[in-house]
Amino acid sequence: MACNCRNCIVHWRYWIGPLAIFLYAIAVVVFVPLFLVKSVQDGFNKRDQEIFIAGIFAWVAVPISLWEIIQHVINYSEPVLQKPIIRILWMVPIYAINAWLVLLFPEQSIYMDSGRECYEAFVIYNFMKFLLNYLSAEMDLETNLELKPQVKHIFPLCFLPNWEMGREFVHICKHGILQYTVVRPLSTAISVICEVSGVYGEGEFVANRAYPYLLVVNNLSQFAAMYCLVLFYKATSAELKPMKPLPKFLCIKAVVFFSFFQGVLIDVLVYSGIIFKNENTSEELNVSKRLQNFLICIEMFMAAVAHHYSFSFKQFVNTESPRNCCQAFLAMWDVSDIHHDIQEHIGIVSSSLSRRIRGRSMYNFARGTDEYTNLMAKPSSSVPNDFGLYQNDEEDLPIKYGSVSVDVNEKNNTH
Repeated sequence: MACNCRNCIVHWRYWIGPLAIFLYAIAVVVFVPLFLVKSVQDGFNKRDQEIFIAGIFAWVAVPISLWEIIQHVINYSEPVLQKPIIRILWMVPIYAINAWLVLLFPEQSIYMDSGRECYEAFVIYNFMKFLLNYLSAEMDLETNLELKPQVKHIFPLCFLPNWEMGREFVHICKHGILQYTVVRPLSTAISVICEVSGVYGEGEFVANRAYPYLLVVNNLSQFAAMYCLVLFYKATSAELKPMKPLPKFLCIKAVVFFSFFQGVLIDVLVYSGIIFKNENTSEELNVSKRLQNFLICIEMFMAAVAHHYSFSFKQFVNTESPRNCCQAFLAMWDVSDIHHDIQEHIGIVSSSLSRRIRGRSMYNFARGTDEYTNLMAKPSSSVPNDFGLYQNDEEDLPIKYGSVSVDVNEKNNTH
């Protein structure tokens, strides 16, 4: 008996998936009839219909994403790449469940949406980490970019001076994205405080409410992050081609940025009376919330399907050296890397301001000698063969790019 139990535990990879599906099916069989009975007793009004339809899409999207997450955990062979992927995949369950709960409890939306808003910044950060880790596994990224043609700014920011290819370009792109990871949680915390104080005014575009000001701050911060991500993709598209970055890029853009601007557009249309005309401000806000979260539930189903193909686990399957499941599970909750990068971001911003005040450039120190050389989290393996990159047998080695020191004068002489 003990031997059978031990064998069962050892071969957990074979039964964990079916068990998850079984438990999820049991939950659906129990809770859906209960909800329908209660809705029929209440007359099955429009609100119940919205919750039911949105719930169908949301609770179909969740198992699709959870299945993909479980498969990545089972085949956790490349932590440096799969850790950010798993974090990205959690976006669909978090968005879908959050949107559905807001439909159930609209009066608590400001608090429930706070977690979702913070996580969307976390998703953008992890996508950038994924790209940096992938590129750094094959090359010295900064040196490679120094040899490439200058990437020009895109309209409407064509008037900005070009970012020097190499260290400056990588730093600005990374920290341009990382600033959203700092700004978004701060603005969310301020919005909660303003809501408690009664001055937030969600959906109200008036001067004596905090909502329009926080909306502008979030919009500018998100635009800066998106712009840096686009420029980085433009500069490294050839190197990223083996891992098919465009579908991944579109998934991130569609879910994070589209949902944000969709919410803003709905607020504007409702506030202006185009969608819903009512003198009751609270009723207008309720309609805006319901419509936004109803659409998110539907969109998360489509996002779950897109993530299934864009962030597939199949290229990470390695039956010869499977990883420990505990290591994979704990890695999902380890946020030490973002803590390190935020500290680095704050340090670089303050250092940059200090240098500019003293009339010095931020990027005039030799690479590999400053306190900000280690831009990456510590990965624990190499990149899979399916990505077409060099395999390294050593594990748990930190990835450091920018460690090759280049003499500026020598570089100018060669050109």
